[in-house]
Amino acid sequence: MKINSAEFVMSNTEVAKCPKADRPEYAFIGRSNVGKSSLINMLTNNSKLAKTSGKPGKTQLINHFSINNDWYLVDLPGYGYAKVSKKLREKFEAFISNYLLERTNLMNVFVLIDSRHKPQQIDLEFMQWLGENGIPFSLVFTKVDKLKSQERKLFLKKYENEMLKIWAEMPPAFVTSATSGEGKDELLGYIEDINPMFQA
Repeated sequence: MKINSAEFVMSNTEVAKCPKADRPEYAFIGRSNVGKSSLINMLTNNSKLAKTSGKPGKTQLINHFSINNDWYLVDLPGYGYAKVSKKLREKFEAFISNYLLERTNLMNVFVLIDSRHKPQQIDLEFMQWLGENGIPFSLVFTKVDKLKSQERKLFLKKYENEMLKIWAEMPPAFVTSATSGEGKDELLGYIEDINPMFQA
């Protein structure tokens, strides 16, 4: 898939105010500081589309982008250790879960995982919640360019071993780098394959 256009549509915290659910939609989410904005900018060939920041917790809204006027890419707030108040964090969790449960055109959730770290309980619990609610998801391992060659050979197997303690099989997984562009074609190709399954 070639991305010819990527345009910001809207930001909000209410599912009812999201764009009309008339095309397939893909959400990107992960712990704060996982490199989500950088990955989105790499995928869309637009370094300014999603706001990047060295400060965790920058994304605080449901952000919709129209891709090729054909499908929506959704940038969701990160979860985890963002330095926000407990009240605000609970607000995030409420509107994110409402979005994931109620958005009828949501085809897949891409759960971003920092490839440099061992499996984190918060990620595993979030994926388990997605599974329990029948929400399809895939894993996107970020920042693989920061791994040494030996670490690169082992990290995916370690994660797979942890996932298979709960899951019957490993969900689709993509190895990416926002710096080198690795994984871009595979991830966009996956979206291209799923798009025809959408029924308005």
